Amino acid sequence: MSVYEKNLEKNKANFVPLTPLTFLVRAKEIYPNYEAVIYEDRNYTWHEVYKRCVKFASALSKIGIKKGDTVSFLAFNTPEIFEAHYSVPMTGAVLNTINIRLDAKTISYILDHGEAKVLVVDRQLHVEVKKALSSIKRKIIIIDINDKYADHSKCEKIGDREYEEFLKTGDENFQWKMPEDEWQALSLSYTSGTTGNPKGVVYHHRGSYLMSTGSATAWNMPNRLNFLTIVPMFHCNGWGYPWTVPMLIGRTICLRNIDVKKIFELIDKYNVTHFGGAPIILNMITGAPEKDRKKLKQKVYVLTAGAPPPSIIFKKMKSLGFEVMHVYGLTETYGHVTQCAWNESWDEFNEEKQNEIKARQGVRYPNTEGVTIMDPETMKEVPKDSKTIGEIMIKGNVVMKGYFKDKDATDKAMKGGWFHTGDLAVMHPDGYVKIQDRSKDIIISGGENISSIEIENTLAKHPSVSIAAVVAKPDEKWGEVPCAFIEMVKDKPVTEKELISFCKETLAGFKVPKKVEFCDLPKTSTGKIQKFELRKKAKELI
Repeated sequence: MSVYEKNLEKNKANFVPLTPLTFLVRAKEIYPNYEAVIYEDRNYTWHEVYKRCVKFASALSKIGIKKGDTVSFLAFNTPEIFEAHYSVPMTGAVLNTINIRLDAKTISYILDHGEAKVLVVDRQLHVEVKKALSSIKRKIIIIDINDKYADHSKCEKIGDREYEEFLKTGDENFQWKMPEDEWQALSLSYTSGTTGNPKGVVYHHRGSYLMSTGSATAWNMPNRLNFLTIVPMFHCNGWGYPWTVPMLIGRTICLRNIDVKKIFELIDKYNVTHFGGAPIILNMITGAPEKDRKKLKQKVYVLTAGAPPPSIIFKKMKSLGFEVMHVYGLTETYGHVTQCAWNESWDEFNEEKQNEIKARQGVRYPNTEGVTIMDPETMKEVPKDSKTIGEIMIKGNVVMKGYFKDKDATDKAMKGGWFHTGDLAVMHPDGYVKIQDRSKDIIISGGENISSIEIENTLAKHPSVSIAAVVAKPDEKWGEVPCAFIEMVKDKPVTEKELISFCKETLAGFKVPKKVEFCDLPKTSTGKIQKFELRKKAKELI
């Protein structure tokens, strides 16, 4: 034992478990009358948000919810799900936010596997939720969100309790407790589960606290910012921003449904400074009709993550006054853990080169201890040559506790002391990561590895292409060949032959799509293209 460890021990004065719950307490104590959450005509101050969270926590406690229980939410981006990020953990329970676009079978699986004791659900989701509940034998307490801004032609009562009425049963002087251990579970998020059942990803208080602080630093987020919730709060807890924004005493402006006209209106009305969104959202913004746009009063900072964005999107967004930073992460890493941090020496490059760099996944966040690319078999780092493909590996305090009730999957994912992402990438000489593909999305044609992303980026540069997705199509001669699925820009028709010719101008012959199909691309609620659906379609194409 060193001299610095003798008689210098952890105690209640010098060691307090890290938790994002402290951000709300601080906001309420120091800035009680500042605006905190805005949704249509609902406007809450920090004092009011805190009081609502405490009362809801008390109401949950009164019906028996305690430490380690699961409370599930199926909700749009409205104040209720924002409050859940505090009210549920105030009871010691674990918040399980569920994707609102899931089918009844998957919802049922999540509620059952996650052992939900309570489900808070928006009435607009009654059709799938009632089906899901019909197959669950044990009792789940249902609390409805009756939102007057929902489409009431599609709303129906689900449970015996309504959110605002239930909240009134709580005590605003409820003595809730901070977690005794920062490793205590805070939330449970389920992966998309494109093959088989989704996996439950468990976050702890420490990781959520560090994600919040790291995000603010990496994105240069100021105090008093105006944050628009486009990323669903059910997705990786809204990338952690329900905790980050209160830390910065920012305003959260809630957006229930993705509507590009509404996005421009809210940016204009509330002087929105920051928002996040998948590339599909950026594509909607840049493709918005002139009548739906409003000229920005100031620069708006945007994070994009999900499918690697084509470089052209950065140019289009910049022309409208948006500054986009590309980030990368997974559900298992609390959301984004790498960023394409800008280097001033790149300012002298031409615009096309700059946009190409911006499309990289980049370098690790300040809250991430390690990001590298390795051969998953040998666990040796690949050379930084921009060519050798390996798997992105991550380690740090913002890696999940593990998969809920699945030790084998957890051990496999954490093998060798690193989290295995399943994303294939190269490392540039400057240490910046660039994804080539998901391991399952690499196209192997005649023994050659082809990056679907490279082809998608090429297609996206064509003026008639709104969104491009490329998958493998079975081929007798080559094993498989690239097949492109295209959403066209409205009023800008293009033919299969024209797009193939366009690709031939810059791509090697074996990388050029052998088939181009025009359609509406299947997407998840967070804007990711569902390539497993496209692979099914590709098998049926002649």
